[in-house]
Amino acid sequence: MRSLLTAAAISLAFTLFLTPAFLRLFRAWGWGQVIRTPENIHNPSHGAKRGTPTMGGTIFIAGTIVGYLVGSFTGNNPPTISGILVLWMMVGFGAVGFIDDYMKLRRQRSLGLEGWPKVIGQVLVTVPFAIVALSFPNSVGQTPASAYISVFRDVPGLWFMALGPIIGWLLYLAWISLIGVASSNSVNVTDGLDGLAAGSGIFVVGAYSLIAFWQVQQVCTNVASAVQSACYGTRDPFDLAIISASFVGALVGFLWWNAPKAKVFMGDVGSMAIGGVVAAMAILTRTELLLVLVAGVYVIASGSVILQRLYFKLTRGKRLFLMSPLHHHLEMRGWSEITIVVRMWIIAGLLAVSGVGFFYVEWLTRA
Repeated sequence: MRSLLTAAAISLAFTLFLTPAFLRLFRAWGWGQVIRTPENIHNPSHGAKRGTPTMGGTIFIAGTIVGYLVGSFTGNNPPTISGILVLWMMVGFGAVGFIDDYMKLRRQRSLGLEGWPKVIGQVLVTVPFAIVALSFPNSVGQTPASAYISVFRDVPGLWFMALGPIIGWLLYLAWISLIGVASSNSVNVTDGLDGLAAGSGIFVVGAYSLIAFWQVQQVCTNVASAVQSACYGTRDPFDLAIISASFVGALVGFLWWNAPKAKVFMGDVGSMAIGGVVAAMAILTRTELLLVLVAGVYVIASGSVILQRLYFKLTRGKRLFLMSPLHHHLEMRGWSEITIVVRMWIIAGLLAVSGVGFFYVEWLTRA
């Protein structure tokens, strides 16, 4: 418990107190946001945001790493392969976002990496994660991830390797890549208003920290507990709880400066890093399909974009929303930015708590 609390506290202090120092550097380096605002959107403040320091995701990425390492060693819980894998997804996806942000700054346009190059970069991060996650078994044979599709735990009948080692591995890599790419891009789409993605991320990753912490008490670590249908096959649940708590602490400190009116934007480096952590936590806690509910606020944003495009094609030019994603539709309906952000936070909290609730109810039915 000392490691978890220390990690969260150090990450919080890092982003809360050191962000102003980072912002001075960002201004000196010319890291100012490039804004493209449609003329018909009812929020003139968007144009005023031009030049606000961006790429702030680098701050909470650094804060998470510092908090996690300090918390782990302070509490005598050194990093495990599971925690390192979460860091890999956070830093790797953040690096893809950094390239995207840097290209926007260089070109002074709101367009950075195009769609497919961005996806390829995300896959290049996810595939090594997936391979390593099926390696490094512990003393009872548990690996960080599994070749099963999972909901609250691995679903016995949904095993990729049942189709043979080659096809099984290809399907497993495709599945993990899909989760990573979808999660990262969903958060990226949500990051359109001050504090929306960061505040929602606190609820989502916080829920996964609770799930991992609960699994600590119920993990299948020996023969006696392994025969219990209620135990979990998670390899390093306590380390996952530590790294996710550290990330939440870093986001809380960052939100102090990112909440409306934002003093700094997270940029794609931040939104993609959040998506990477969310995807990694879902995979490593064996709750992949539960991700749709726990991170439902991000699903709503990306889902509205998909629906808009499908409706546009099916109706030959008609639009389902005034603008997608959904939060921009609400802006064009006249909602104020702060109203949208707070209500989306409420929705994020309700969905995250619902996911944790279903997770616990499933355990009760087995215990």
